[in-house]
Amino acid sequence: MTVLLNNSAFRKNICGLGPVSKALGTLSAATIAAFTVAGGEVLITNLWVKITTSSTTNGGTIKVNNVPTAGNTMDIVAALDIGTSDSVAGTVIGVDRTAATAAAFLVGGRTDLMAVVTTGVVNVVGASSVNGAATIYALWVPLVDGATLVAA
Repeated sequence: MTVLLNNSAFRKNICGLGPVSKALGTLSAATIAAFTVAGGEVLITNLWVKITTSSTTNGGTIKVNNVPTAGNTMDIVAALDIGTSDSVAGTVIGVDRTAATAAAFLVGGRTDLMAVVTTGVVNVVGASSVNGAATIYALWVPLVDGATLVAA
């Protein structure tokens, strides 16, 4: 049987490189380095979090920011409460770009982010009351020749 479509090539053409993933461990840590950006700006086309250990009844939020080596820290995904209503293992937390400022997390499968981040670190910022664990995923495109995004 002939394969007419290379799934990996198709995904790269539509969404960019990756996915790059980082197991975040326990989300109660204040700041967790998720990705390192080097060589200039990249466009994070898609971003999502998958809960790997249930986060239950402790409240607490997670958000994503970019801490550049030069310039201001910028929230790229606003905080979402993942503990008050249990987020069980296997839950996918996607992105809602309809928010007025930074995109917001949204329980569900929407992943399109389209956020420009620059040389530095992309962090997941948790809260001390979150008792679960997760893995974050990103698809990306270099906007400057030689720019990269890798798991931190």
